[in-house]
Amino acid sequence: MNILIIGASRGLGKAFVEGLGTKGDRVIGVSRRRPEDLKPPTGVDVDWIEADLSNPALAVQQVMSALPERLDVVMCNVGIWEREAFESSYAFSRCSDLELMEVVQVNIASTILLLKHLLPRMSGAAKPQLILTGSTSGLPRSGRPEVAFAASKFALSGMADALREEYRAQRLAVTCLQLGYLNTEDDLSVPREQAAERGAGQLIPLHDVVSLTRALLNLSDASFAREIILPAILDERF
Repeated sequence: MNILIIGASRGLGKAFVEGLGTKGDRVIGVSRRRPEDLKPPTGVDVDWIEADLSNPALAVQQVMSALPERLDVVMCNVGIWEREAFESSYAFSRCSDLELMEVVQVNIASTILLLKHLLPRMSGAAKPQLILTGSTSGLPRSGRPEVAFAASKFALSGMADALREEYRAQRLAVTCLQLGYLNTEDDLSVPREQAAERGAGQLIPLHDVVSLTRALLNLSDASFAREIILPAILDERF
């Protein structure tokens, strides 16, 4: 199975690279730079494509020129946010025009262009799957003020709905993962129970997201999950 992970250099994306493949799979990461300390499972081939998603047209060219002819799974883990996002100091009026435009460019424009060119490579796959990493900030009444980030994650849900209709005849399974606050300090090498303690119920260990995604990849081709909402257990917004 060929698995493409876009936005794979750190945090959740890196955890996907290290946690999703099984023996015989090929995992292809996309990011500005390849991380130096990857620990993929034994028997999984890992390739890397260095591309800067802030330049969508060039990124598409770089990615497409290095891909295999067929993809089975595309994981779109694209997501940047405003400089002071999720901090008490955040104020929309103080965000620079440049950073707001960059969030839209990376999270929306690059995602649309990449998917336009990537999805034809999934034609002929036995069970083509597209998994989009969304956010609880992109849900109605999320309780968050980050305007550009929230707008981009709302947009992701719209893309997913449209792509399901466009590729329904090809049986493309499109899933949106709407994730709450993640514990990105503890990678998969840290025991899950220990990682779950960080944040005292306000943070989700990466292990949980990887486990959930593995379950999606193991579904039969007769069903799919449209959307999964995964908040932290003590997140009072949900």
